[in-house]
Amino acid sequence: MPSTEQGVSLELAAHRRATLSDLSYDIRLVIPREREEPITGFTAVTLRWDDPDGKALVLDFVDPGNRVESVIVNGSEAAWEPVNDHIVIDPEPLFPGVNRIELRYRAGDEALNRNDDFLYALFVPDRAHFSLPVFDQPNLKATVAWTLKIPGDWTAVGNGPVREQFGDGSVRTIRLKDSRPIPTYLFAFAAGRFEVETGEADGRAMRVFHRETDKEKVGRNLDAVFDLHGRALSWLEEYTGIPYPFQKFDIVLIPSFQYGGMEHPGGILYRQAGLMLDETATQGQILGRASVIAHETAHMWFGDLVTMDWFDDVWTKEVFANFMAAKIVHPSFPSVNHDLRFLLAHHPAAYAVDRTDGANPIRQPLENLRFAGTLYGAIIYQKAPIVMRHLESRVGPETFREGLQEYLQTYSYGNATWPDLIEIMDRRTPEDLTTWSRVWVEEPGRPEITVERDGDDVVLSQSDPRGRGLTWPQTLGVRLGYDARDTLVVVESRGEPVRLVGMGGAGMRFALPNGTGVEYGGFRLDPDTRAFLVGNMAKITDPLTRGAAWVDLWEEVLDGRLPPGTFLDAALDALGTETDELNLARILGYLSAGYWRLMSPETRTSWAPRLEAAVWAGVTGPLPRTARSSFFSTYRDVAATDEAVDRLRRLWAGGEHLPGITLGESDHIALATALAIRGVPDAEDILDEQGRRIRNPDRKARFDFVRASLSGDPAVRETFFEGLRDAENREREPWALEGLDNLHHPLRARESTSLVYPALEMLEEVQRTGDIFFPGRWVDAVLGGHQEPEAAEIVRNFLDAHPDLSPRLRAKVLQSADMLYRSATIVNGWDGGRP
Repeated sequence: MPSTEQGVSLELAAHRRATLSDLSYDIRLVIPREREEPITGFTAVTLRWDDPDGKALVLDFVDPGNRVESVIVNGSEAAWEPVNDHIVIDPEPLFPGVNRIELRYRAGDEALNRNDDFLYALFVPDRAHFSLPVFDQPNLKATVAWTLKIPGDWTAVGNGPVREQFGDGSVRTIRLKDSRPIPTYLFAFAAGRFEVETGEADGRAMRVFHRETDKEKVGRNLDAVFDLHGRALSWLEEYTGIPYPFQKFDIVLIPSFQYGGMEHPGGILYRQAGLMLDETATQGQILGRASVIAHETAHMWFGDLVTMDWFDDVWTKEVFANFMAAKIVHPSFPSVNHDLRFLLAHHPAAYAVDRTDGANPIRQPLENLRFAGTLYGAIIYQKAPIVMRHLESRVGPETFREGLQEYLQTYSYGNATWPDLIEIMDRRTPEDLTTWSRVWVEEPGRPEITVERDGDDVVLSQSDPRGRGLTWPQTLGVRLGYDARDTLVVVESRGEPVRLVGMGGAGMRFALPNGTGVEYGGFRLDPDTRAFLVGNMAKITDPLTRGAAWVDLWEEVLDGRLPPGTFLDAALDALGTETDELNLARILGYLSAGYWRLMSPETRTSWAPRLEAAVWAGVTGPLPRTARSSFFSTYRDVAATDEAVDRLRRLWAGGEHLPGITLGESDHIALATALAIRGVPDAEDILDEQGRRIRNPDRKARFDFVRASLSGDPAVRETFFEGLRDAENREREPWALEGLDNLHHPLRARESTSLVYPALEMLEEVQRTGDIFFPGRWVDAVLGGHQEPEAAEIVRNFLDAHPDLSPRLRAKVLQSADMLYRSATIVNGWDGGRP
């Protein structure tokens, strides 16, 4: 019998891949109005079976012993048994060729995200079998036809177009046509009370399903949502040479969706707030909307049309989605410096993982799909696109594009691996891409690039900070700044030191080894460069160079080579001189992080008036509205003095208004939250009033859920935390994470230190029951407000006490704890907790 261990093992997947083909699913669900009532299901799977050994047929389904009512194979009741999360069917009624398996069952709620008046399926990476009986692996692609019997005042959307719908007023049935072949993690539907908007972009009909009750907000955003999708589709068709590969294109906006988006063919799911923006939206949020739309649309080709063979290559679908998104967004925002945006959108987030003891390679081995969710993170979303930029540069943009077109044509509606793509690219270039890929894709960490001045020369040397002797081949664009000009020198870094002869004389002010913004590594600046950048950033005219310099200086702070106060003084001064909005947003982010994580409470108190004054000047200054919104968001985040907190109160109450900025419902909720966390005397009254003001039912439900986490009473907050032990209270993951953020806010960190260890002890259960990003975000929320050595010691003790914690979960903890360790060291002189 094939392997039937918990989850889908590589062994089971390989056996089924070799013996099954031509799959199609007919899935029929009866969905009651009451979420407490079970969803009943019928599934017919048609497949071609060719197993010379005649082994049992294994489907995947959680708790089959309690959920499966009957199994019929080729018209006859079949013998079967439940084993772990599998249905093991006796092979006797099967025969070589086409077979039909019919199952009746009670669907599992785990992956159906049931709410009071809507639900949606979210099956990535291996969660389809949490709710439905399927062959849950990415390389058994199949067509799926949904039939959904729902309450009469609900609507529904899924992978395929509508075949027919009918009803009697109280009950409605919607039958969808067969989809194109897709993996089970892309099977999807949503049903419930949704408003439906129809539109057209570039000649394509589209629908938007949403639950936003603010009609003005919908009106402000709808055209952009249609337009950005239409532009992305047209760009991808032209770049790939392949028409949109699925039958229809719908957009489904979900309140508090777990991710920014999910690329289901026929009905992409998005977090509603990411596309329906408030009037206070920043430039980053506007660009972020365009990027997530481009990302999910790119998946229609990269991930949906061609799917990875196994989830060890999940990064290939994500890297191309992010890589293509950066290209797609460019024409829609011609005034934005897109090289700078690429740098700031990718490098800081990738560095935040790659500098840690928990760094992971881009491509990771995977023995069982139940651990697939732990592969996700900044390395595949942010580092991998940087590596892909390097690959495109090495082979040339046109060769790269031709290689991708061949890859898509060759594996359309099928599966492929990273080596398959490298083989295609290798044939088109003299570069040794296999060796290049081995260090960039298969190994964790980043090179350390050191800049030194040796007389009149500048010397760049590369080393492996982990002591493995690795060399990362890459092209460095070294930006050299002189009194009256600067110049870019392009060199190849392949291990041996690179000497720029005569270029570092007395007139040179700085040397940046990441001068084009695509270079990747831990860059150790020479002391003269560091000092010049700190004191003279405004003298650098190129915004990309300034952005690269800010990223480098922040890394210098975290590595202990630049005092935080010196960096933050420079950042504060830059608020009055920086002209690029992307750089302003990054500087504001560094100021907030430095203020909360790298300053003691006493230092924050003395620093707060100056910080608040500088940030408020940006709110009321002559900048574009989007930039002033960024300043306001930061002001709300850092407000600490009585004067600033009183201003937040007036803004919440309507006694003061922001010039040229209209605050929406979400803004008022954020202000009430900020006031409560700051412990104003009438916090409970403010929260009561805010609860009464909220008109949108989804926002009201979220506010009510997190309310206890805002209490001024530590005992009430602890009760909220204890409630998270119940998996049902973690189902709406963004709500749970918001509550944890409130509990562990820096102003409450010392009161919440006792909650750190029990939260870490819950991590394995959080991983078992949650979606892909939840474990990492859980630890981020728990540790994100702490800087005290006690919290750092708790993490160390937890890891020491749990030697059997899975390596990938251990890595998640180390990644999240890295900033805690550094801040405890920088602020409090922590020695790392080791003798």
